Amino acid sequence: MSRIDYFRDPNAPKANSVVPSVTAVVRDGSGRLLLIHKTDNDLWALPGGGHDIGERIGDTVVREVAEETGIDVEVDSIVGLYTDPGHVLAYDDGEVRQQFSICFRAHAIGGSLRTSSESKEVRWVDPADLGDLDIHPSMMLRIQHGLDEARLDPYIG
Repeated sequence: MSRIDYFRDPNAPKANSVVPSVTAVVRDGSGRLLLIHKTDNDLWALPGGGHDIGERIGDTVVREVAEETGIDVEVDSIVGLYTDPGHVLAYDDGEVRQQFSICFRAHAIGGSLRTSSESKEVRWVDPADLGDLDIHPSMMLRIQHGLDEARLDPYIG
């Protein structure tokens, strides 16, 4: 399924759904950031995805990062909540989803890099090289917040 991200675009279609989702800022011991090259919009992004019924939100983070990247993580803190009604995601099946994303900070505890049906490339990226990648402005905002160590909030599960 493909999608188009509209960010504060007056011509964006009207949202018809909201799905809680997560993203994760995961860094390795060298300070590099875990990113995926997404198959649905051809942009680089933090790993993440939709929250499933019956899951704790922290478990969603762990599951989604492992599914998309092959890396096992442990959640450390919440970076922020991203619910801008001016950011909608239009899917080719007619769903137009208002952004509702909780971004977490996590650290790797195992696994090895691999792609998935949602990620055509997975890599550890030096923050200095982020400008070389095609990253949506709303995702870049989460990355910047996640890299700002002063934004530490306790994670309470």
